[in-house]
Amino acid sequence: MTIEGMCSLISSFCSSTKRNSMSSSLEKKLLGEERVVVESEPETRPKKPGWKAMPYILGNETVEKLAQYGMQTNFMVYLMRVYNMDQVFAANILNTWTAVSNVLPLIGAFVADAYLGKFLTIVIASFAHLMGMVIVMLTSWVPQLHPSPCSPQKQLSSICPGPTDSQLVVLLLAFFWLAIGTGGISPCSIPFAVDQFDLTTVEGRQGTRSFYTLYYVIQTVLTLINVILVVKIQDSVSWTLGFGVPTVFMVISIIFFFAGTKVYAYVEPEGSIFSRIAQVIVAAIHKRHLYLPATEDTEGAFYDPPRDIEPKLLLTKEFKCLNKAALVVENELNDDGSSSDPWRLCSIQQVEELKCLLKIMPIWVTGSIAYISIGQLQIFSISQALKMDRHLGQNFEIPAGWMIIVTMITIAVVIPFYDQVLSPALTKITKQEGGLTTLQRIGLGHGFGILIMVVAGLVEHKRKELAISLGGSDGVAPMSILWLIPQFIILAITQAFSIVGHTEFFNKESPDNMRSIGNSLVSLQTSAASNLSSFIVNIIHSFTGKQGHPDWLDSDINKGRLEYFYYIIAGLGVLNLGRFILCARRYRYKTIF
Repeated sequence: MTIEGMCSLISSFCSSTKRNSMSSSLEKKLLGEERVVVESEPETRPKKPGWKAMPYILGNETVEKLAQYGMQTNFMVYLMRVYNMDQVFAANILNTWTAVSNVLPLIGAFVADAYLGKFLTIVIASFAHLMGMVIVMLTSWVPQLHPSPCSPQKQLSSICPGPTDSQLVVLLLAFFWLAIGTGGISPCSIPFAVDQFDLTTVEGRQGTRSFYTLYYVIQTVLTLINVILVVKIQDSVSWTLGFGVPTVFMVISIIFFFAGTKVYAYVEPEGSIFSRIAQVIVAAIHKRHLYLPATEDTEGAFYDPPRDIEPKLLLTKEFKCLNKAALVVENELNDDGSSSDPWRLCSIQQVEELKCLLKIMPIWVTGSIAYISIGQLQIFSISQALKMDRHLGQNFEIPAGWMIIVTMITIAVVIPFYDQVLSPALTKITKQEGGLTTLQRIGLGHGFGILIMVVAGLVEHKRKELAISLGGSDGVAPMSILWLIPQFIILAITQAFSIVGHTEFFNKESPDNMRSIGNSLVSLQTSAASNLSSFIVNIIHSFTGKQGHPDWLDSDINKGRLEYFYYIIAGLGVLNLGRFILCARRYRYKTIF
């Protein structure tokens, strides 16, 4: 059964529970207004540092990402040139490492939220990442840690000696430490920054939105730097220097992070999150035969102990059968007002935390499907570029991989433009903080994702038509590579709305003590989209290309039907957008007091 199916099943069961409806203030539709209810006095909570902590966090993030991207951007070339691996073996190693690196953040998030806290998790993961970087640098520096050098001609003929078992073990050890580092840093960095803002105030919520903007602009600029500068050092100067520079950056990032220890606000872990979730389910099942009280009779009916650490969640009517887990019956409270058995009586906070996770799962599923278009464009557009006229003037040829620079530059422009210009203008019209709700922005990302595939399909249709009718013996179409710019610009807009929107949504809508887990869902979306993409590609390979005809994704794209593949992804996107709208219209944002 799928996650959405499970959520629907719980929702159906809950809807059969008899009780009166709750306050009409909770009836607002999702696409109307995104609100956070604040009822407590602000002075009852510790003051958050807000932007005072950001120089240390953003300084750490900036240098750490520069180190991470500088280390990872050119790994494929490193394995093939220095380790004499063939393309398939190198790709398998990197794909496995990428898959593990996208799953470990969920484990790292659990450890951070349940036991260590975000700060300590980031510290440990940073040193693990540094360890991996040092080992990678040593593999290029120490001759005994990599195979003997081999000429490019011999590498193409696959006659070069590959890595020994011991050399491969050292390399995989480096990948292990890098994955551990990613698993701790990735899910905690953004939530730790969000913890520095008071989300019960307008200024705090605006601060988080500005942080997301600044965070992704910095990431984009750093990726651009790595594509142009660090990769150039690795390819043309020295692999040791190319890996040594990011390693030094990682040391600097750790120093930045420790410099703010006296400024940061810390959210303490609250024990095993999964135990808290399990307690709600067990308690709700145990009390399934009880009736919930009418709305006017709820005072004192539910277990709601004081909570001073973070804002409390309001009791809602969604998945209302779970509310029974907090329903107080005879002999369930100790003399001090605490629960005598947490597996029989849970707090309202615990119940609402589980509801938060259940509510965001359908949005996570639709987002995973939407990410397919992003991944496919980045892969197959390179094949298109290689079969187009890449000359800019008489003496310069644009590398096919450089088209992604268009996306990076566009992101660096679009995100600040939305935050500083478009968002304030929309706020005046919609009377909504930020101009649009997070789900409205995600929906726009879905729409632009469909547009990407349509535009890419039309360009490919025209490119192939020219390649067949007017192209040379090499199959290159007399069509400038600049015709790919529109789809890469739309790709940037898609990422600006979809990825940034999902990141903000998961961080805001996850329970405060599960924010790291919520942030890790973005990595899991990427992993899920990658697996879905592989499944679709395999299906296309299986059902096309029969009876002597080349399949749609033939290595020679002039023989294939790549545009049909793009249109199929666009059609899937339309169905997914419809599903997203249905989920979005039923969604109610988290309310706190």
